[in-house]
Order: sequence, then structure tokens, then C-alpha cells
Amino acid sequence: MYIFAIVNPNTMKTGTIFSIEEFAIYDGPGIRTTIFLKGCPLHCAWCHNPEGISPQPQYMIKKGVKSICGYQITVEELIAIIEKNRDIYRLNRGGITLTGGEPLFQPDFITELLEQLPDIHTAIETSGYANTHTFSKVISLANLILFDIKHTDPEMHRKYTGVDNTIILKNLTVLCDSGQDFILRIPLIPGVNDTRENMTAIFERIKNAQNLIRVEILRYHRTAGAKYAMIGEKYHPPFDTGKTPQIYNVFEENNIKNLIV
Repeated sequence: MYIFAIVNPNTMKTGTIFSIEEFAIYDGPGIRTTIFLKGCPLHCAWCHNPEGISPQPQYMIKKGVKSICGYQITVEELIAIIEKNRDIYRLNRGGITLTGGEPLFQPDFITELLEQLPDIHTAIETSGYANTHTFSKVISLANLILFDIKHTDPEMHRKYTGVDNTIILKNLTVLCDSGQDFILRIPLIPGVNDTRENMTAIFERIKNAQNLIRVEILRYHRTAGAKYAMIGEKYHPPFDTGKTPQIYNVFEENNIKNLIV
């Protein structure tokens, strides 16, 4: 039996997205529809989706073709797209994943969307950069949180992402205490956060979390800057992109399930 909330379509929220990837397999369990939302308060030096940073639609040139990257969509319209694959989600224990950009940059839109999908598995990939009230409300509506953490040191975090990490670390604590299932993701950047000190500091913050599924260590990919020229920007990261990041797997050392990608 399907469960839907009764709403007035005329009052549904509108959001801005830049891509919908169907049959995705890396952003949560099973086969999924991954929805990329536009807008992010972070400007990570290694961002591989730079077209997701600006909240506004923008021109993008791909293979010589100029098009608009980003468009508005209502909750009702997005649900119609999601519903097309309902049987696939059911057969493969899949669902949808909201990523970006930063999904919490559009909290009203994703809150209404999640409230309309109570019987489809939902996941949110987030940096955790949002006020704690918003963060707590949104994670309570999802089935799985993919929490990306970059650095525990505030100065290093500000240098490489453009924002302070105080609220991020606070929300990580909230997540650890929430009883909500989550996966911790660490993008491993050479010379930035690939130190034993940083890995140990992250471990200390999540070691007692009861609903941590695993830690995913995502090694820097040298093709990360491929899209910048497409949106008229240059990619000049302030770290050595040719260097191989060090892996200090303190999670394995402490019997925490982990995956190195």
C-alpha cells in the first residue's frame, strides 16, 4: 500500500536543481535516483561539481554546446520523476539521494519533498553546514545521511573551503547522538587533510556513534577540475594535485568498518 500526504499542489515549494542521475549505485543502498541541487555555501578547493556552487542557473559549455545549467522544479514535478522508478527501488532496495551542491541550502524544498516520500528510501549527502534546527529537522525525515567531513582544524577548514567548521562539527555531534543511520565520508586531499592527526581527530568525534554504518575515505581524483572551464572558470587548487594522499586508516585500527575508494 502506498502512502501519500494530501497537499495542495498550488502551495508546493520550488527548488533549483542541475542534474538528475537515474540508476545510480554509489550514493546509498541499491539502485537510486540521485538529485543534484544547486547552491552551496562551501567553496572547496577540490570541488568536482563547481556548477553546483552558485544557487543560480548559469551557462555551461559541454562538447561545444552551450546550455543552461540549473532549472527550477516543483516538489510535485520531482515526485513524478521519482515515482517512475518506484518498482526498481522496491526490487533493489534502492531509493533517492539528494546531493549537490548542498541540499540543506534549500531546506524548505527538500523538507517538503521528504515529507511526500515516506515509503521510498531517502538519503541526503551533506556537508553539515546549516543551522542546527534545520539540520535536525531534515535528518529526521531521511533514512540515511551521507555526512562529508573535510577537516577538524578550523583554520585549515576555512582556508580550503571558505567557511568555518564550528557548525559542521556541532551538527556531526548531533548526528552521532540522533540514532539516525549515517555514513561518514572523508575526501582525502594530498597535503590538506591526509594526516594522522586529522584522521584521529575525526575518529574521536564519531567513535561512540551507535548508528554509524561505515567510514568512506575518498581519495582525491585528478579529474576533479574537468568542469571548471565549462562554466568559464579556471581550476587552480592550492595543493599539489600530482601528489598521492597519505592514508592513515585509524578507523580500521579501531575496528570501525571502512571503505577506501
